[in-house]
Amino acid sequence: MSPIDANSGAGAASAPGAGPATRPGSGSGADRRLRPNPGSDCEDTLDLRLPDQFMALGVDRGPSRSRAAAPTVFDAREALTDASHGQAGAPDGPADPPESPADAIAGSVVRPGIARGDDLLDDVADWGATPTPVGLFHLVPVDPSRDLPLVARWMNDPAVAVFWDLAGEVSVTERHLWAQLAGDGRSVPCLGVLDGTPMSYWEIYRADLDPLARHYPARPHDTGIHLLIGGVADRGRGIGSALLRAVADLVLDRRPSCSRVVAEPDLRNIPSVASFLNAGFRFSAEVDLPEKRAALMVRDRVLHRVLRHHHSP
Repeated sequence: MSPIDANSGAGAASAPGAGPATRPGSGSGADRRLRPNPGSDCEDTLDLRLPDQFMALGVDRGPSRSRAAAPTVFDAREALTDASHGQAGAPDGPADPPESPADAIAGSVVRPGIARGDDLLDDVADWGATPTPVGLFHLVPVDPSRDLPLVARWMNDPAVAVFWDLAGEVSVTERHLWAQLAGDGRSVPCLGVLDGTPMSYWEIYRADLDPLARHYPARPHDTGIHLLIGGVADRGRGIGSALLRAVADLVLDRRPSCSRVVAEPDLRNIPSVASFLNAGFRFSAEVDLPEKRAALMVRDRVLHRVLRHHHSP
């Protein structure tokens, strides 16, 4: 998976075929070629070994997350309901109304079978809000009962659909979300909430446990980012770059075991690649994935403090 708004950081109109995305499902299929950027530091991509966590989980590296075998939408929803209630068939009483819209947005989804202390992404729901040059930003795990219509509407934006390939009936987006929410927690779909308003969709995922790791020399705990900017008014004004920078900072702050944040935007999506560059990522290589040719973008921890100090709001 993987997207960002085509215009989010470039400030220019989209080229034909460009859009707000690096496409999900990038890892299925046979291994393809990896083309290092001659001017980049690729010594960190020479040792391709399975991380210990990978072996412990017994992960099948074949299909992508969104297309792997998963419970049906009904079963997944039922499992999550049971987990959140504590027992099957024991509905809670009516919940107290939230104190504010921000409280309602801040609810998190419980994943069945994943103990909180074993969270593969160090509890994204607890990362909290972070100040950015464009406002106060908060990653909030998706709750399909609340967020599905909004995310499905964004997926049907033609500029998004060309890269995410999730346009169509609401059920298409629903299956995509539940495949992650009912999985083992290696990918967390989130709303990006800016100053209290949901305006973007994110997927924070373990790149080293993802099929993407078949196509580049992954390091343990590499963390990936997919992004789309939902509102047209939020595109082309540098918002995408500012939020990418903030989320990369969050990942590196909240995941001390992670040394790199990675992304694989479609190589044709020049404004998207530019947004990552403006956010402090470097272009590492061209990667031939089963469904696209991608630009492998890497944000290294070694530059974390320098970039944070330079871009602090």
